[in-house]
Amino acid sequence: MTETQQSRRAFLQASTLAGVALLLPDSLLANAKSSSKNIGLQLYSVRDEMKKDPIATMKAVAEMGYKNVEHANYVGGKFYGYEPKEFRKIIDDLGLTMRSGHVVLGGQHWEASKNDFTDTWKKTIEDAAILGQKYLVSPWLDVNLRKNFDDCKRFMEVFNKCGELSKKSGVKFGYHNHDFEFSLRLTSVKVYDIIMQNTDPSLVAQQLDIGNMYGGGGRAVDLLKQYPNRFELMHVKDEIKGEKEAYESTILGTGVVGVADVLKLAAKSGGTTEYIIEQESYQGKAPIDTVKTDLEWIKKVKF
Repeated sequence: MTETQQSRRAFLQASTLAGVALLLPDSLLANAKSSSKNIGLQLYSVRDEMKKDPIATMKAVAEMGYKNVEHANYVGGKFYGYEPKEFRKIIDDLGLTMRSGHVVLGGQHWEASKNDFTDTWKKTIEDAAILGQKYLVSPWLDVNLRKNFDDCKRFMEVFNKCGELSKKSGVKFGYHNHDFEFSLRLTSVKVYDIIMQNTDPSLVAQQLDIGNMYGGGGRAVDLLKQYPNRFELMHVKDEIKGEKEAYESTILGTGVVGVADVLKLAAKSGGTTEYIIEQESYQGKAPIDTVKTDLEWIKKVKF
């Protein structure tokens, strides 16, 4: 998603495992690693179909092999028009999970005078827990929260506080980038660096959208190297030159992002376990067909 699509949106014991891993044959190691990869679909990819018939659309998605879906529609306390418990039953009946979902955390959700979140935002977290979400991801940073360095940095503390609150419900709060985080600098510091350097990784997960950043000058490989083990989630996306915008998304493996290399680095050193396919532009193809092709492509990549 690019900045112009703002309306689209208004997380063992390591030492023991490491020791065991050294004793495992390569084939078993590969299987162990792949088991931690949760591949899903951001339902915004089939947004028009979801508007017409959410259940039929998710059924089609499940039948093509997706096991996990990520929502992008939480309005008035409902998911695609359904009450949380009702929607949970729908996805359960379809054999799907919803490990993550998108809801924008804005300034209006934080009451500074009370040093607390609004009841509306608290319910948002509770509803995410009802769906069984592991992550509640905010996919936008309001313009008025990035007008200057101090305000932006100050709101990152709200992010951390949201992480503390979410944790109580068994959910981890996260943030999803667009392109402005890389093109916009506040006192010479990129907005994305402000976010990364002022959020606690134990409280705030990062969902790296590897396509969105392209038009703003961001490159996924560079970010994965700069901030290792910081990206629990990823929006897997490819990009081509666009007509109305500098870049637009396209079928995985056919664009300029170098998605296979990004996936391999993310699996190796990004700390990534959630791989969510998203395609927003289709070059004349039917969206439902493109996401099937995307899934077929990613299954062939060894990462």
